[in-house]
Amino acid sequence: MTSLYRAILAGLLIGAWYLGSKTGVLSPLFFGRPSMIAAQVVEWFSTGEIWPHLAITLSETLMAFASGTTGGVLAGLWLGLSPRTLSVLDPFIKAANAMPRVILAPIFAMWFGLGMGSKVALGFTLVFFIVFFNVLQGVREVSPVVLNGTRMLGASRRQLLRHVYLPAAMSWVFSSLHISVGMAFVGAVIAEYLGSAAGVGYLILQAQGVFDVDAVFAGIAVLTACALALDALVTLAETKLLVWQPRADMPRDN
Repeated sequence: MTSLYRAILAGLLIGAWYLGSKTGVLSPLFFGRPSMIAAQVVEWFSTGEIWPHLAITLSETLMAFASGTTGGVLAGLWLGLSPRTLSVLDPFIKAANAMPRVILAPIFAMWFGLGMGSKVALGFTLVFFIVFFNVLQGVREVSPVVLNGTRMLGASRRQLLRHVYLPAAMSWVFSSLHISVGMAFVGAVIAEYLGSAAGVGYLILQAQGVFDVDAVFAGIAVLTACALALDALVTLAETKLLVWQPRADMPRDN
């Protein structure tokens, strides 16, 4: 039933948009027309025009997502298990996180050029801190009772990491990954805006330059669909890996 309600809601929103553009309540010049947006998406895929651009944007996004996630998990575990090191680095980490990282895009363009490297670097900075702070919080919230009990059983530091800290942080990791998916796309597209010759962000920028709002919304729709697909993969991985975690819809023992 949930899927049906979602489909009805989506249909109502698109229908209202369509009627608004047809009656002039929503100016097609600024809000586009759903029918023309759909036609643009179909044309891009049928002619193959979008495939090279989409491949580049997805490559940048996946590399930023993978590297940012890996770096965030490792750094979060390291500093979560090293309170003294964290106390020294804490102000620097907070300063780096407080910085509007979008302004780093021109700097990365100068350092790494206008190729894929600058896009991945910007996406990395957006993903890294989200994952890092979630993993750090997950390590901090390990139950002292569980931790002390495991130590009393003679667990080594490596065993504590594998059987206590990692399971405790995993739910936090996946929670951050759902946010990081969108941020990885944001990093890639913004960097493409500032300087590129290919990518979905480049297509959107070109459409914006000629005030083709239908093509702009078509590019947004393609990116949104890709982000939802990647998020679905994250959800699938979460379901497979966190089988031990109780869920709200699971029956409880009386």
